[in-house]
Amino acid sequence: MDLSPVRLKYVKLGYTYLVNHFLGLIIIPVMVGVVLEILRVGPENLITLMKSLHLDTIQILGSSFLAIFIITVYVMSKPRPVYLVDYSLFKPSPTLRAPFSTFMEHSRLNLKDNPKSVEFQMRILERSGLGEETCLPPAIHYIPPNPTMKAARGEAEMVIFSSVDNLLKKTGVKPRDIDILIVNCSLFSPTPSLSAMVVNKYKLRGNIKSFNLSGMGCSCSPISVDLARDLLQVHPNSNALVISTEIITPNYYQGKERAMLLPNCLFRVGCAAILLSNKRKEKRRSKYQLLHVVRTHKGTDGKAYRCVFQEEDPEGKVGISLQKDLMAIAGEALKSNITTMGPLVLPASEQLLFLLSLIGRKIFNPKWKPYIPDFKQAFEHFCIHAGGRAVIDELQKNLQLSSEHCEASRMTLHRFGNTSSSSLWYELSYIETKGRMSKGDRVWQIAFGSGFKCNSAVWKCNRTITSHNEGPWANCIDRYPVYIPDVLKL
Repeated sequence: MDLSPVRLKYVKLGYTYLVNHFLGLIIIPVMVGVVLEILRVGPENLITLMKSLHLDTIQILGSSFLAIFIITVYVMSKPRPVYLVDYSLFKPSPTLRAPFSTFMEHSRLNLKDNPKSVEFQMRILERSGLGEETCLPPAIHYIPPNPTMKAARGEAEMVIFSSVDNLLKKTGVKPRDIDILIVNCSLFSPTPSLSAMVVNKYKLRGNIKSFNLSGMGCSCSPISVDLARDLLQVHPNSNALVISTEIITPNYYQGKERAMLLPNCLFRVGCAAILLSNKRKEKRRSKYQLLHVVRTHKGTDGKAYRCVFQEEDPEGKVGISLQKDLMAIAGEALKSNITTMGPLVLPASEQLLFLLSLIGRKIFNPKWKPYIPDFKQAFEHFCIHAGGRAVIDELQKNLQLSSEHCEASRMTLHRFGNTSSSSLWYELSYIETKGRMSKGDRVWQIAFGSGFKCNSAVWKCNRTITSHNEGPWANCIDRYPVYIPDVLKL
């Protein structure tokens, strides 16, 4: 039996422990030495030493005041902690299901003059990673689809009100207790806004700080959380309601351009409502505490800017065009994001290895393979935006993650499809419902969006989550994970 891999494993563990606890390993012996010296000298000699310093009352008071002042400034300058009290997800009715057979039948009827486009959509579905239970809004089930403004508002009210109602019920928070409201929806931006729709429905206070974010793509949920965090830093004792959704009804493409037909096969209905707070009393019952938000924007590059683009096709029909170089651009955005994220979350051992690798490539050999930090040492759970199978595969490869780390993302894509900015929360719910979230666990949410953006949020679990009998996964979690073939022949 070859013991080399076993020995190498323990060498790595020893190195990691030594570097990560370097300061402790130095300070503890010094502290022990100081204590032993104090015990050797004795209390009488210490009192004599203090008297020999000849400190008067003014000096003692001045020193005490200075110490209190420094401590006060330090405490006041620390950012307020932001807690995720709870969140709620929209669970679509079974009547909204769009199984492959139904989807393809509708496609054949809607594109009867263009069989090649129908065949293209079938090939995409076969490789998409979606399952048979994903859902589309009511207007898309019509033949032909009926994307009216009234139907779009109806979908928005259905997904948003359902999620918020459940959140208020779970948390016991009253509408008048909400101080900040942020709604993000990329493609549907009516007047009055969706945030105004929520204010009207729940009769929120007249002085509420309300924001409506649009056009920011699937990665807008971390942006909304970042905005809420900034507002909670300047408004003490406040609650923030964040709503992340995408309205499919007015954005279902009915033309024949392949680059624009792709979103039809991936995007499905979904919504998340999240309650954030900076109130100290919420710490005990809150699920998570926000640690970091890192945002990366690649919009200065022309290709990145246009890789996800809403435009008209030659026939004047509006759709979202996804370019072939999307994954390469996403990879570059991810590299920029983790370069910023790494120093914030990685243990010292990984940062040292990365630094040595960087120095070696700069000084000795530029062809050396760069060291990829092991983010599994910084996080227990990963929520990768369920944008599609290719997105999850690319991140799994770049971050060197196991299949278990990507399980929540793949199963969310299979069960609910790409629900845009809310997909991260369906993945988090999957981990919780599986009973895998324990106190102290760290979660990394990673999402991509048009523009082009890569945004991340890092959360720390405040308590072990044991309630698994609610949420969108409650009645189906026992069936997951399921095997998803590379190609599902239709």
